[in-house]
Amino acid sequence: MRIATWNVNSVRARLPRLVPWLEEHAPDLVCLQETKVVDEQFPREYLEDQGYDVEVFGQKTYNGVALLSRHRMEAVVRGFPDDADDAQRRVIGCQLGDWQILNLYVPNGAEVGSDKYAFKLDWLRRLRRFLDDRYDPAGKLVVTGDFNITFDDRDVYDPELWRERILCSTPERDALAAVMDFGLVDALRHLDDSPGIYTWWDMRGGAFPKDQGLRIDHVLVTRPALDALRAVTVDRDARAGKSPSDHAPVVASFDA
Repeated sequence: MRIATWNVNSVRARLPRLVPWLEEHAPDLVCLQETKVVDEQFPREYLEDQGYDVEVFGQKTYNGVALLSRHRMEAVVRGFPDDADDAQRRVIGCQLGDWQILNLYVPNGAEVGSDKYAFKLDWLRRLRRFLDDRYDPAGKLVVTGDFNITFDDRDVYDPELWRERILCSTPERDALAAVMDFGLVDALRHLDDSPGIYTWWDMRGGAFPKDQGLRIDHVLVTRPALDALRAVTVDRDARAGKSPSDHAPVVASFDA
């Protein structure tokens, strides 16, 4: 089973990139973030034509998450249980057989010390409570998506430049560590501890050709899922070319 995560930065704008990528790679499950479209206008027919069932949880202009699956999705969850009706659409999950999948678009936080930064830290605390209340670390669980946080300096092209800035600050990393303490393992780092593996490059300043990136898109797994893990790859080619997202897809392969 192959599970992909990709912040597409507008699913409708990225269809000319997404559909050919699905044709070529055909993962079993695709977790999309930042879809930026209300559910009624999600371009599901183009993705259903590729053999995917589609579950969406979106909003106009901002945020939004979706699941594309070649297998039957059950027990679909949308948002946190205590979300207000107008809460940002950042969480969608499902069950595939004995696997649980949770697709997240973690708030960016804007700037360290800002109101949005405080919202981000609180959102991560709520995520940990949600994991505790709904999921079991003894089961096969994959928590994936755009976390908007680097784990450590290996995930940053210039650690001194980014020291204590947004995406790299100590409180953010501590909040992510608290989520990991649920019983999660960073799948990529389990297989490869080398620096210089990035999933996001700013659209400005030629960051991608200069390889000035960050690793902020993660695949986190419980121990039973880790036992089935075979590979984790970042598809840098999908970040190149005309009109890309600023993120590259990450694909994790498991024994089903």
